[in-house]
This record gives sequence, structure tokens and C-alpha cells, in this order.
Amino acid sequence: MTVQRFETGPRMSQVVVHGNTVYLAGVVAGKAAGKTVTEQTRDILSIIDGHLAKAGTDKSKLLSATIYITDMKTFAEMNAVWDGWVSAGNTPARATVEARLAAPQYNVEIMVVAAK
Repeated sequence: MTVQRFETGPRMSQVVVHGNTVYLAGVVAGKAAGKTVTEQTRDILSIIDGHLAKAGTDKSKLLSATIYITDMKTFAEMNAVWDGWVSAGNTPARATVEARLAAPQYNVEIMVVAAK
């Protein structure tokens, strides 16, 4: 079985496809870095949509998601955006963890696995 990698750098690949499974690295906000949790979550989910499309799949085929937030007090704010985005009836297995992220301008990071 072949392995495809997209947006590959010296440390990691943003997207890895093995067989019919698509793995995304943790995604943080691009344009919304330093903004609210709502804005960052919207930005991240838009980026995830793009990565999934590039790999030949979409959010209706999510298998799992791991969400990192810097403050559990923002859990409801992040979920409000997530709930409006996720494909109804196709919700993935999911965990949300409070964690310090790599840089202070990031308050949310999301990592997903999807089927093709």
C-alpha cells in the first residue's frame, strides 16, 4: 500500500494518506491567530475542509478528532462552532483536552483522521 504525503516539511507532513485513511496533523488558525476561540475554530475547520478535499474526502467521513484548547472555560465557545460544522449523523469519536499550545497566539488546535 502506498503512502501519500501533502505539505511535507523537515519535521512533519500536514496530511498523510495510507490506503483509505487520511491523517491530518494538528491544525491551528492561520488568518485568525491571536483572535477569539470562535474565530480560530472557524479558521481551523475551514483549513481542515481544504486538507480533506485535497486528500479526496470530506468531513462526513471523519473517524476521530482530538481537540486541544488552552482553557476549558472556552469549551462551549469552541463547541458552538464545531456543532455547526460537523456533519450531522456522521460525528467522529472525539476527545477534547486542555493544553498549552506551541505559541501563545493559538487557543485551539484540532487533529482529525478520516476515511476516503
